[in-house]
Amino acid sequence: MAYNAFDLSGKVALITGGNGGIGLGMAKAIAAAGGDVCIWGTNEKKNADAIEELKEFGTKVSSLVCNVADQKEVQDCFAETLSQYGRVDGCFANAGVSGRGQSFLDMQDDEWKRVMGINMDGAFYTLQEAAKHMAERAKAGDPGGRLVGTASLAAISGAARNEHYAATKGGLISMLKAMAVEFAPLGITANAILPGWIETAMTDPLFNWDRFSDNVLPRIPAGRWGNPEDFGGIAVYIMSGASSYHTGDTFLVDGGYFLY
Repeated sequence: MAYNAFDLSGKVALITGGNGGIGLGMAKAIAAAGGDVCIWGTNEKKNADAIEELKEFGTKVSSLVCNVADQKEVQDCFAETLSQYGRVDGCFANAGVSGRGQSFLDMQDDEWKRVMGINMDGAFYTLQEAAKHMAERAKAGDPGGRLVGTASLAAISGAARNEHYAATKGGLISMLKAMAVEFAPLGITANAILPGWIETAMTDPLFNWDRFSDNVLPRIPAGRWGNPEDFGGIAVYIMSGASSYHTGDTFLVDGGYFLY
């Protein structure tokens, strides 16, 4: 008999920042495994283009324009997601921005708040709405639910000139660990995904800088940069019944970079 725990038919995933990069890589895999997907993003055209790519898998897909740094927008968009799908089984707080690579000595308050607003506050607003929904379902006899945050290798390594970015990702990991303990009795898991050096629009400027690529690429044991598709398998696993007893973890997806 085939092992069918990874069949996501009937499950619904919400992925913020799902219109490109790692988020879209996860969305494609979830849809390919039979799951329905709602993506949130701030760029309406990118959202529409992503939906066209996701349609090929034949599941229900849709997008909403949402700035996760705005709590009211998050609340409204979550309500609309529930209106469209009736439930959210997995919430991936994936939306984020990078820092601008300036010395901690020169960092201005507006830059600190820009990164905190999206990466930390946005994840809090999103995961809180999802947790409320999943807790209500569990108390009504429908336990389960997956809370997921996209953190970063920067959370556990020294990211010079990106202290604000690193702080948001470290904070996200700690928040998810606390949520894992709080919501485990309701059958809800909470885990963090830590990408290493992944080829996305966010990392293009670095990867096109010869000095950076010449120094960093040789340190990756896998011998290549990561790509969004490398996050499909972990997203499907987390969404599936196979991960129901796996919570509070940090999934490092970096081709062995941190170990080397």
